[in-house]
Amino acid sequence: MQTNFTPAQLADPHVAESEKILRKCVHCGFCTATCPTYVTLGDELDSPRGRIYLIKDMLENGRAADEQVVKHIDRCLSCLACTTTCPSGVDYMHLVDHARAHIEKTYKRPLMNRLTRGVLAMVLPYPGRFRLALQLARLGRPLAPLFDKVAALKPFAAMLRLAPKSVPPASAAAQPATHAANAARRGRVAILTGCAQPVLDPGINEATIALLTRLGVEVVVPQGEGCCGSLVHHMGREEQALAAARRNVDAWMREVETGGLDAVIITASGCGTTIKDYGHMLRLDPAYSEKAARVSALAKDVTEYLATLDLPAHMPKGITVAYHSACSMQHGQKITMAPKQLLKAAGFTVRDPAEGHLCCGSAGTYNIMQPEISAQLKARKVRNIEATKPDLIATGNIGCITQIASGTGIPILHTVELLNWAYGGDRPAQLSGAKWTSVEQPLSIPAE
Repeated sequence: MQTNFTPAQLADPHVAESEKILRKCVHCGFCTATCPTYVTLGDELDSPRGRIYLIKDMLENGRAADEQVVKHIDRCLSCLACTTTCPSGVDYMHLVDHARAHIEKTYKRPLMNRLTRGVLAMVLPYPGRFRLALQLARLGRPLAPLFDKVAALKPFAAMLRLAPKSVPPASAAAQPATHAANAARRGRVAILTGCAQPVLDPGINEATIALLTRLGVEVVVPQGEGCCGSLVHHMGREEQALAAARRNVDAWMREVETGGLDAVIITASGCGTTIKDYGHMLRLDPAYSEKAARVSALAKDVTEYLATLDLPAHMPKGITVAYHSACSMQHGQKITMAPKQLLKAAGFTVRDPAEGHLCCGSAGTYNIMQPEISAQLKARKVRNIEATKPDLIATGNIGCITQIASGTGIPILHTVELLNWAYGGDRPAQLSGAKWTSVEQPLSIPAE
């Protein structure tokens, strides 16, 4: 793609990076076939190619974002299916990140839209506030049909519907601590506790810590770490996102410098995509660029790390699992085989739903801010999953778990919860029926 930026514009490192990305696009349109919004809406401007044209025009002319640009950029899920498909290597993720930051700086959104985004940014990254909000949402759920009648209030209706009927009690696994290895020590890792996940499903990190420590891995929950910053990053609130990144880099580097770390374990793939990008996000910060790059190199999805431990294989259990590959896992981190191979080795029969490349519609806060499009994507995803006739659904992202669970009665769990169960851990709370007892067996650890 030909560009016409001035030398003065290219002096801005963000513009210079975007210009290089734009020049790689050859207008081939392969991205349109795998873009969830284009497949759903059929509008060229809701495809990656269309959004690239809008971004190019906005940045080249040095103008503020307008309503049209905001509309179509806001509809982007950042699922990154387009980057997997693109034969030219267009770095769409960083281009749309720049566009969102530009929108945040130059466009004044309608009042209710600003209020909704502000509430999300002030609540979701903070577990205490989020827990309180979920408890209040139970009282407000009857108001959802009324909110649906006012366009500006539809996001609040979506929030109320997504809120669980009950909130699990706070888990000790979220508190700073060192969890000693229960077998011959073979490694030391830090784990991200995160923000929304420990409130919605603390069992995920509990299962991770239980499994890793049984396998001989010491797990530390560092003092001072918190939200990875992805929620505000995708809203274009770069200063808030970078502050979160710096805080986590500091927390994990203290552990690197004191006890050493083999990895920073992430159990929410959306967070993993962002943390693996800390090196890029903080590349212009001389105080953090090197440390951030080191943290990004240490970041590993829990299945990515488990795949290095050579777990023993188990006999089949007669349990069929539909594996939903979160977009941030398959497109953001390029992890496609490890979760399925681990599940198969643990004795589960794994099935791949059709259209596995398409997003379920969760995408951070997308199912709140774009509820209609999100609902269509969820329905499509659930149909494809249910067509495999599974006993269970497994995935690696809390957003996908929440989204898909709202559309089906099939139990959905994090992949690590099934692995922990298969290798001698507690049965997941979601599977309280007697039909699931056959999976439980003693842990067998291969000799070093």
